[in-house]
Formats: sequence, structure tokens, C-alpha cells
Amino acid sequence: MTAGPDGGQARLEASLRTLELTVRRRLDGLLQGNHTGLLPGPGGEPGEARAYQPGDDVRRMDWSVTARTTTPHVRDTVADRELETWVAVDLSRSLDFGTAGTDKRHLVLAGLTAVAVLTAGGGNRLGAVVSNGADILRLPARGGLVHARGLVRRVATTPVAEEGVRGDLTAVLDQLRRPPRRRGLVAVLSDFLGEPVWERSLRALSGRHDLLAIEVVDPRELELPDVGTVVLADPETGRQREVTTTPLLRREFAAAASAHRDRVAQVLRRCGAAHLTLRTDRDWVADIVRFAVARRHAWAGAGRSSA
Repeated sequence: MTAGPDGGQARLEASLRTLELTVRRRLDGLLQGNHTGLLPGPGGEPGEARAYQPGDDVRRMDWSVTARTTTPHVRDTVADRELETWVAVDLSRSLDFGTAGTDKRHLVLAGLTAVAVLTAGGGNRLGAVVSNGADILRLPARGGLVHARGLVRRVATTPVAEEGVRGDLTAVLDQLRRPPRRRGLVAVLSDFLGEPVWERSLRALSGRHDLLAIEVVDPRELELPDVGTVVLADPETGRQREVTTTPLLRREFAAAASAHRDRVAQVLRRCGAAHLTLRTDRDWVADIVRFAVARRHAWAGAGRSSA
């Protein structure tokens, strides 16, 4: 979804508007006034003290109340009234791939639009760090619908890197660490292909921010069809290889793909990130709705259990 000559800009604007309306029609109002429903977090402002319960974070121990009452107490926190969201957007060449209803680049824009809708209002701000592998673009965090639309448009018009340029998700994440941003939400949009060398950078962000990982997937990355001899190409290196899709190769490919996805999911869990998967062959809006509702219910249940 990039602008081009002969009315390309007009088509881009129409496509982005349609995307926004699609997301907003099915998501708007779902979490308005309650951004903690998107991704539960402890908040940043001190609240009331209460008796310690097993499982409470000992770092929130209120020692003055504990000393005064001789009973362990922790101090709850309340969510910040304004949320600052930063989006790390991976636009490496591997995103320009899709064999179903859409391509992965479009899913990244869809996920970005959903984050903008779900965190909008109440003085919340949205910023982004975008990389195509060759260049990194920083878009400052600001509030308002006009800014959010401009941010999505700027991401959509990010040029595709030349063939052979590898993506670098670690560099994008490090841009969010230095200088330290205000505590808030960091959403990472990527296909997470390759070795998870970004784990250390993502884990460092988890000490200050709540994390949301949106993984985009195409079914052909999970299993090969029985199509005989084909040429497979790596868009980030330019390497090509001719293979014959024998039953053995298809089984080995599916097993390797499944193992990789399991490893990515495991690393994301270790980093404390909520994990949403969007697929080019599924209703991605429905997947986002289910994810958001589940997060809200989980957060509400946690609040009732600690009351």
C-alpha cells in the first residue's frame, strides 16, 4: 500500500480511509476510556495501601504502613490518566509477501490502525519508530486524530528497501530505549522471521513499558503446497533456490516453521509481551476484537480477585 503516479496518492488516501473505517466500525467504543483493557499494566501513580497477598509484587511493599500496623502491606497503583504509546514498526522486505486475502505489509498497517483506535482519546499520545532495514524514521508522540492519521499515512508511504537489505528489529527497539520514554505501552509490529536476536532489547523495554507484540503471518510461511518444482527467494538477501516440494521436504518445512513460531512465542512470553497473531488468510479484525476483549476480561478478573 504505497503511493504512486497517476492518482496513486488518491488511491492511497482512499485505501487508508477504508482501513480506518473498517477498524473503527468494529472496534470503536470497545475500550474507550479504559486503555488498560488493551494491555493490562500496573499504572504509574500511587494508590491505596492494602494487606499483602501471596503473589503481590514485593517491590510495591509499603514499609511505612507495614511498620505501623505490623502487618505486611503493599501500595496499589492506578493507571496513568494519559497513555503514551510507541509503535515499533518492522517494514523489512519480507513484509511484501502475501498469498491469501492480503499481504503482510497491509496487516502491519491494520495492526497499527487498531492500536491507534484502541488507545485514542483522553489526551493519549501515539508515536512510532519505523525501519525498512536501510533507514529508521522517528515520528514523535502526539495526540489527536489528525496526528494518528498522519502517522499511519507516513508509515504506509515508507519506501521499500533495495533487495538484499536485511531488516533490523533490534535497532528499532533500541531507538525506544535511548533516550528513555515516559512509561507507557510499546507495540511491536513484525513478522519476527529469523533468529530472535532482538530478545535482549525487548526485555530491556519491559522494565519500563507494557509490551504488545503483533506478529503477521502468511500461510505459505507455515507450509509448502504440493506444486512440484519451484524457485524460493529470500527478499532480504536476494538468494534464490530451486526446490522440489516432495512430501518429505513439505513435512520438514512445516516442522521447522512450527518450531520457529513456537520459539518466537516463547521469547515473547519471557519478555512479558502480550502476543497477537494476524494472518493474511483470516479475518484479522475479528482476531483483534477477540484479543482486545480477552485482555479486558483478564484485567477485570484480576481486579476482582485482588479486591
